[in-house]
Parts: sequence; C-alpha cells; structure tokens
Amino acid sequence: MIEKLDALLAEVSSFNAAEKEEIEKFRIRFSGKKGILNELFDQFKQVPNDQKKDFGQKINTLKQAVAAKLETLKNASAVAEVTEKGDLTKPGFPLTLGSRHPISLVKNRITEIFKSIGFAVADGPEIEDDWHNFSALNLPEYHPARDMQDTFFIEKNPDVLLRTHTSSVQIRYLENNEPPIRILSPGRVFRNEAISARSHCIFHQIEGLYIDENVSFADLKQTIQYFTTELFGKSKIRMRPSYFPFTEPSAEVDVYWGLNSETDYRITKGTGWLEIMGCGMVDPAVLQNVNIDADKYSGYAFGMGIERIVMLLYQMNDIRMFFDNDVRMLEQFKTS
Repeated sequence: MIEKLDALLAEVSSFNAAEKEEIEKFRIRFSGKKGILNELFDQFKQVPNDQKKDFGQKINTLKQAVAAKLETLKNASAVAEVTEKGDLTKPGFPLTLGSRHPISLVKNRITEIFKSIGFAVADGPEIEDDWHNFSALNLPEYHPARDMQDTFFIEKNPDVLLRTHTSSVQIRYLENNEPPIRILSPGRVFRNEAISARSHCIFHQIEGLYIDENVSFADLKQTIQYFTTELFGKSKIRMRPSYFPFTEPSAEVDVYWGLNSETDYRITKGTGWLEIMGCGMVDPAVLQNVNIDADKYSGYAFGMGIERIVMLLYQMNDIRMFFDNDVRMLEQFKTS
C-alpha cells in the first residue's frame, strides 16, 4: 500500500497541463467524490495497526500535493489566458458621458428661475381636444384667430389634435384647482408649418400663469423684469401692444440686447432690441370658462419659445440643428 502511495505522489509531482479540461480531469480523478483520495481514506480502515501511522501521513502528504498542484496549474492557466487575451484585471475602456440637450439645459434654467419666485411646474397631454386647446381659451369655433395656428388634427377628427401651445395645460389646471394659482407649463407643441432655418413643425414652449386677487399688469412687468435679468443678465425691457385671444391687454416683450458686436447688429437687425415672449392679463372670459369668479380674481399669463431663447443664448442660426441629433453639436453642451 505504501508503494502505491509513493507511485501516486510521483504521478502528481510529474503531472503538467495547460488546458482547463485536463486540469479539471486531474482534479476529479484525485479529489472528486469517487476519486483516489476518498478511496484511500476508505481503505484506511483495512490497514494493519502497525502501518496506519505511516499510511495516514502518506495520504495527507498526497492530499496536500494534489491541492498544491491544482493551485499551481490554475495560476499558470490564468497567466496564459491573460497573455492571450490581455490583462483582464485592467480597467475597461472609459464610458463616454452623455450630455443634456441644449433645449433641456435652457428649459431647466428657466424653470429654476420661476420656481425661485413661487411657480410650480404643471404638465398635460400632447394630444388634446378642441375645448382645452381652443374654445376655453376664448377661441370658439370659426374664430378667425384660429388661423394663426395651423393645426395637426388626429385622423381628420376636428375635436382631437396635437396641441398647438401649452396653454391647454393651464386650462386643465384651472379646471381642477382653486386660486391662488402660480404655475409654469413647459412642453413640446406642434404646428403645421414648413421646416426652415427659422421654423419647425415641432418646437418647445414654456408658459406661465398667475391667478389671484388684485393681480395687476405691474405684477406681470415686474416678474418679466426679474426673469430677463436672471437669464440674460439684461434688465432693460420694453412692452409693445399686441393681440392674443386669451389675454387683454396683451403685449410683446423685447429685451435690450445691445449693439456691442457685429453679431449683435445681425441678430437685432441693427436695433439692439430682441423679441423674447408674449404676455398679457388673462381675459375674464377665460376665467369664466373654467368657473373662476372673474370679478374676484385676475391674473397674467406669458409664453415663449424655448428654441428661440436657446438660439439667442448660444448664437445658433438654424433651428433644425436641435432635431438632427448631430453628436458633434451635442457634445459641445457637456455638463458635469
């Protein structure tokens, strides 16, 4: 029996293999449940008492030799794999960090400005009905002002359409909430317009609404003054009379951009002024349409196109760039 153990020790010592399959066969032959070591331990009971000490030591020596050989072979196999495939312990290639779209960056910035003075964000569906998109906003059927917005209708249904402005969100909010109300409604809108460098059939708006007792045009002007100072760093604004069906009186807001460079002359057409939004006092008829007492409450509303603001801030001259998903352009807006 001792001679058999010596032969096995010699076999283990001389064994060598590089393939994982051969190493696994070696492990199973010696250390498996039906392997040589378990058979030897079973035979230990039959060994004469005067030989048990030497036999037990030999078995333990064999067991340790098998374990050491397996460890050596596995390490050698791992080194060979690293040599063949490269160092698997090295860090992988760094993942390229994405970046926010410039429209998202500016939308978030505008939202934070208005949140700082108490505005909450409200959201609504992009597929709307006639009531929320037109009629409740003082644009009844056949009203000529509807021609101001070329509309995408769903399946030729005159009552289901893609919203043409986020004012529809304000109507939904007014229907379900009591004044005081101070909300901001950013979102994507759709108009059936030809796509060019200055216009697109899809764009983004952000509109604000404030309804409470004794709200005046002075409150509106002060809010817009604060906004333009925070976003553009320019506090000089002017308001020109305009017309919107859902506000009365209505105004267009210009900010004084200045004439400090050739670019300033180009984007302001030599005037130094830039139009940035429309605004006005909410028409009492709109409040009545959503069951709010127009004798007790008043309010103001404003709205702007986000793409126009982005183009001003980043000096971009083609609105189509926002929808092309050109990585070369988007990578310029990486954020931490």
